[in-house]
Order: sequence, then C-alpha cells, then structure tokens
Amino acid sequence: MFEFEVPEVDYTQYSNRQLVAVPLVVLGLALAVIFGWWVVTGAPVDRGIDFTGGTELTIGTDSEYTNEEINSLFDEPTVSVQGINTGTDAEYENQYVVTFDNSVNTESVRTTVQSNEDLTLLGSGNTSPLFGAQNQRLAVIGVGVAFLGMSLLAFAFFRTFVPSIAIVVSAFSDIMIPIAIMNLLGIKLSLGIVAALLMLIGYSVDSDILLNNHVLRRSGGFYESTHRAMQTGVTMTVTSIAAMAVMAVSATLFGIDLMADIGLILVLGLTADLMNTYMLNVTLLRWYKYEGVKR
Repeated sequence: MFEFEVPEVDYTQYSNRQLVAVPLVVLGLALAVIFGWWVVTGAPVDRGIDFTGGTELTIGTDSEYTNEEINSLFDEPTVSVQGINTGTDAEYENQYVVTFDNSVNTESVRTTVQSNEDLTLLGSGNTSPLFGAQNQRLAVIGVGVAFLGMSLLAFAFFRTFVPSIAIVVSAFSDIMIPIAIMNLLGIKLSLGIVAALLMLIGYSVDSDILLNNHVLRRSGGFYESTHRAMQTGVTMTVTSIAAMAVMAVSATLFGIDLMADIGLILVLGLTADLMNTYMLNVTLLRWYKYEGVKR
C-alpha cells in the first residue's frame, strides 16, 4: 500500500528573510499581474457570461463534428464550444453547448443553427447584463464576507496580532495567486470559480490554524511542533491536490470545461497554500516566538 511520509525540514538552515522572500515575491508578482490586468481591461480578472451576460445554445446532431468545426459554422465569435457525451439512448448522437457573449445577436446565431439541416436547436438560454452585474455584486460580497469571517475567527481564536495576521496574509495570497494565473491562462471567472475560491479560503484557514495551534498551544519545541503539524497538514493538502488533479484531468477528457477549471484552480491554490503555510506562516510564527514575544 502506498504510504506518504512527510520529510522533516531543517528550518534552522534558513533565516527568516530567506524563508519569507519566496512567498512574498510570488505574491508580489501575482498582485502585479492582477493590477496590470485591471489597468488594461478595467477588471482584475476576465469575467464569464455569469457576470457579463450572454447566450448559450444547445445543439443536437447525428453527425460527427469537432468543436472547431462547430465554432466555424458561426459568423459571430463564440466564447466556448463544449461537446456533451450523450450516450446511446439519447435522441441525437452528439450534442454541443455553444456560448456567446452579450455582444452577439441572439436571433442571428439561432438562425444559423436552424438554417443548417444537419443541426437541431435543442434549447437556448440568455443571461442579461443586468443579472450578470447582480451576480458579480453577490459574488464579491460572498468572498468579502467569507474573508472577513475568516479574519475575525483567526483573531478570536488566537487573540494575538502576529499569529492571526499570518493566517490572514496566507489566505489572501492563496486567493491572489490562482486569480493571477487565471488571467495568464485565459480562464474566465464564473460562479463555479467563485465557489472554488471560497473553498480555498476554507482550506487555507484549516491548514494555518492547524499549524498555529500546534506551535502556540501544544507542548514541545517550535521545530518539533512545526513538524508534527506538517505531518497532518501536508498529508491532508497533498491528498486534496491529488484528488483535484484527477478531477481536472477527468473533466478535461470528458469535455466538462467548468469542472476542469475548478479542479485546476484548486490545485493551484492548494499548492500556493503549502508554500504560504510552511514558509510564510512558519517564518512569522518563528519571529513571534523568538523575537516578537517580550519575556
């Protein structure tokens, strides 16, 4: 049976500046990407039709088409084309979900499908820009409330500034890094991605509180407590990364783009969480234990 063993890191070989440099540089680069994107596009991240509005068509056919061939049928630019595995009992052997942004004439794209004898329009749906803007406000409020609640929980749990701010900064970095990579990879923000970001806040708080609790409230020296926390925390996080990676690969193979994007965002965020928890958070805790606490 496969057994994952967490190696013991000799933190004494590294100064606080050496440990904190890497996560802070990565966070700085992520914030630079997000700020640059905001300046150029007017938004910190590209938004999907959940937030901007758009049209979605479901098309059925008995012929074999690639996603690129479906895309080429339309004069209007598409946001995405997703094939659906319908199974043998479905009315049509192949189905495709084609998404357009809110600049597209809905009647025009419907007419394109209806004028092609090989295609059947099975359904269509619209998200208005007004409803999309409402979704955006609710998503921002949801993430903000979750982050504020996490911050208050950290301060209430430890009641000291440095350990609490370490949790907040780590969680903030865990969110910013995947958002920056989303921009670089061309992944648009959707309600599903917002849910993944909320999950990352929960993962981050869990691993950081585990570390802080072992170091500040349990018996043993600093490095012994840190390794004890790592045995649980790293195993838990690596297991989650593996599960999310499998989900992302499986969803990609089956053409489920949203699930693939969610899996990728969680893999990126959890990987960032390993770095932030066991480099940034550990550094702040070590400074607090040996230099920040007045004896």
